[in-house]
Amino acid sequence: MSDRSAIEWTEATWNPTTGCDRVSAGCDNCYALTLAKRLKAMGAAKYQTDGDPRTSGPGFGLALHPDALDVPKRWHSPRVVFVNSMSDLFHARVPLPFVRDVFQVIADTPQHTYQVLTKRSVRLRRVADRLKWPDNLWMGVSVEDESQLDRIDDLRTVPATVRFLSLEPLLGPLPGLNLDGIGWVIAGGESGPSHRPMDSAWVAAIRDACQAAGVPFFFKQWGGRNPKARGRDLNGRTWDEMPVRGQLTVP
Repeated sequence: MSDRSAIEWTEATWNPTTGCDRVSAGCDNCYALTLAKRLKAMGAAKYQTDGDPRTSGPGFGLALHPDALDVPKRWHSPRVVFVNSMSDLFHARVPLPFVRDVFQVIADTPQHTYQVLTKRSVRLRRVADRLKWPDNLWMGVSVEDESQLDRIDDLRTVPATVRFLSLEPLLGPLPGLNLDGIGWVIAGGESGPSHRPMDSAWVAAIRDACQAAGVPFFFKQWGGRNPKARGRDLNGRTWDEMPVRGQLTVP
């Protein structure tokens, strides 16, 4: 974890779990999997657990880190915190009591705003009523193409202060995108040597849907061989809209 992040839509990262497994096409060029392999080779203690080579990889086996739970309590200045940039809190092998421990840390540090993002929306929906939802927790799902739109329906059932979408890596158009109950949308293209292209029309349609629904829109990147390759401008401007911290944005 770090108290600073290069991710444009957050300020810090916190990883009480590490490791994951492929669940859909959006995982195919996972930056975290590549980074975990590098960290394992460097001897980083948190990345010595290997995952199933069919769905994961070196250093990317699911691991819990109870010793990381108190880290945000040592950050005195308020910050926006992305939870589990190197994992998925709602992975099937993360025990519900540990998820509750993470939520309790979030509740105990109201000076921070926490962003939790998952591709495992079915489990999220199934356990949501067994969790206490702090006001400073924003809950999101990743959606890479039309085949994963059901994740948004699952998210709508969750009583989070802000429900948000990460449409990244955007691999196809999202016709009929329904933003009812959604308080924020992030979109972006894939980066890396094997990046898949993103059509500008897909992004423009998402932006237009956000504007029509009054939902803040954040365009992260066009993608390319590296994240900065094609910049962030969309039709001559940068889109950095975010929900207001500490304010309810969805019913």
